[in-house]
Amino acid sequence: MKHFLSIADLSPDELHNLLDLALSLKQEWQNGGNRPLLQGKSLALVFQKPSLRTRVSFEMGMVHLGGHALYLSPNEIKMGGRESVADVARVLSGYVDGIMARVFEHEHILQLAEYGSVPIINGLSDYNHPAQALADIFTVLEAKKKLEGLKMTYMGDGNNVARSLLFTCMKVGMHFAIATPPNYTLDEEDYDLGQQFSTAGASIEIYEDPNKAVVDADIIYTDVWTSMGQEEETAVRLKVFPPYQVNQQLITLAKPDCLVMHCLPAHRGEEITDEVADGPNSILFPQAENRMHAQKAILVELMS
Repeated sequence: MKHFLSIADLSPDELHNLLDLALSLKQEWQNGGNRPLLQGKSLALVFQKPSLRTRVSFEMGMVHLGGHALYLSPNEIKMGGRESVADVARVLSGYVDGIMARVFEHEHILQLAEYGSVPIINGLSDYNHPAQALADIFTVLEAKKKLEGLKMTYMGDGNNVARSLLFTCMKVGMHFAIATPPNYTLDEEDYDLGQQFSTAGASIEIYEDPNKAVVDADIIYTDVWTSMGQEEETAVRLKVFPPYQVNQQLITLAKPDCLVMHCLPAHRGEEITDEVADGPNSILFPQAENRMHAQKAILVELMS
C-alpha cells in the first residue's frame, strides 16, 4: 500500500491484513498501550468538512503510536480555492510524513496522491469513506467472530458510506443488501464493480422495500438521509425517506441477534429511533471507538 484512497484499491488479502493489524493494535492498546511505532512521525489532518470522529480518532491514533498530528481547519487552507490542491500536496509533503484529508470532491483526494510525495489517507470524500468502512467491518468481525457468509443490509441513502460498505463486504465474502427510495440508490457501475470484487460467493441484493431487504440480515446499517453539502435537499428528503427508518418494528424482521450500526452523527428520530440506537442490538459506540483502532492499522501500514 502506498496510499489509502478507496476500498476498491485494496486486494482481499490487503484488507484482511489491515483487519488483523487493527485487532493486534487494539489488543496491545488495551493491555497497557501501543509501542511507539510512529515515533518521530507527523500526520497533517486537512479538513474541508468538520468531524468529531475523524479528527479525534486519527489524532489520538497518532498519539498512541508515538507520533504527532497537526489539525488544519476548513478555513485555514481553503484547499482548491485559496490554494490549489497540487500546491497544498507539495508543500505539506515537505513538512509531514503523511496527509489525511476529509474533502468534498474525491478528485481532491486523487490530486493529493498525484502531487504529494507522502502517503495520502482518504478521511472521507463524496465518492467513498474507506476509513469508516474498514472500522465497520472490523467491528462486525469483533462482534460476530467471522465475516464470510454474513448479510449486511444498508438502509437509506445510497451515498459514499454505502458505496464503501458494498466494496468492503464483497471483498470479505459478506452478502450486501441495500434498500433505498427510487432514484436514491447507488450507480449501476457501483454494483457492477462490487460484483467484480465478490469473494466466497458474496451477493448483492437491491431493494426499494425495506421490509424485504432486512430478512435474514445479520447487520442493519444506516446513515443520515441528508449529508453535508446536500442541505438544500433536506425538505424533499424528509418526505421521501421515513419508510426507511431503522426502528424496532424493522429489526424484528431480521435475525434475532441482528446488530445495528450507524456511522454517526445520527439524526435521532429520523433515520434511527432512540429505542434502537440505545437498545440491545446497537453497536453504534463500539463502532465509533473502532474508528481509532482501524485507522491505527492504516497509519502503521503506510507510515511505520
